[in-house]
Formats: sequence, structure tokens, C-alpha cells
Amino acid sequence: MSPEENRVALNLELPPAPSPMGVYKPIVIHEGLAYLSGHGPLKSDGSLLKGRVGSDVDQEAGYLAARQTGLAMLATLRESLGSLDRVARVIKVFGMVNCDPDFENHPAVINGCSDLFASVFGEEAGVGARSAIGMGSLPGNITVEIEGIFQIT
Repeated sequence: MSPEENRVALNLELPPAPSPMGVYKPIVIHEGLAYLSGHGPLKSDGSLLKGRVGSDVDQEAGYLAARQTGLAMLATLRESLGSLDRVARVIKVFGMVNCDPDFENHPAVINGCSDLFASVFGEEAGVGARSAIGMGSLPGNITVEIEGIFQIT
């Protein structure tokens, strides 16, 4: 199935594509690549998932925040490209986790986004290179922030 067909079959509700919260563009397209600025866990009602993993929220809540962030990224791609079917593959995901200094399982949190992309774009095209790191804080105390690079047609 195509990414759009997968999105429908998975019954994924995309939030509205987020607006910039500073002086930047949410997406820049250059030479067949779509570069997505850092996205947060934006819900359909416009609110954001917040809290530090390890003290305010647990690892599972972090995973769900990363998944929600992935949905926001899909919303930006879909709004800009007209269809998720234009995404040929995920090139790189960079995930930042707002967490306590002793939290060590950043990759498990960012898997929320990576698992989502694999289900929408397929195992081969939906899994790219990735980094997952812990941060002392993130804007507005959001749980995660994720950037991405996508090959597009």
C-alpha cells in the first residue's frame, strides 16, 4: 500500500501542521530532499505534550510523545507536498528527549516516531539513519523534539 493508504488503514489522525514559533521555516525543500525543522508533540486540539521523562512522565509517555511528534511531522509533509505518497524514504531522524540527567533510554523514546514512520512508509523506506539524545530542557517543557530529512519525488 502507498503511504496515504497506510495512513488511512492505520486510522491516523494528523494534527494541524504546526506554525513556526520563531524565525524559521517548518520545512525547506532542496534538491529532492525535505528538511523538517524540530517538531514537538502537537495534538489535534493544538496543545502539546509536556514533561520531563524520568520525573514528570515515564518512558511510555515519552514514546507516545515521540509518536505524536511524528504525526505532526507527517502533517507538515502532507500540507507542503500535497500527499505523503511523495515521500520516497526517510533519510535521517534526529530526536531530542527532555529528560532527567540519569535517564539513559533515549532510543526507546524516539522509537515512538521511528515505529510510526515504518508503519506509514514501510520497513525499507520508513527506517533511516537516526540519533536520539537527552536534553536538559526543551522549549515550553515539551517532552520531545524531532527533526527529519526525507527524500521526495
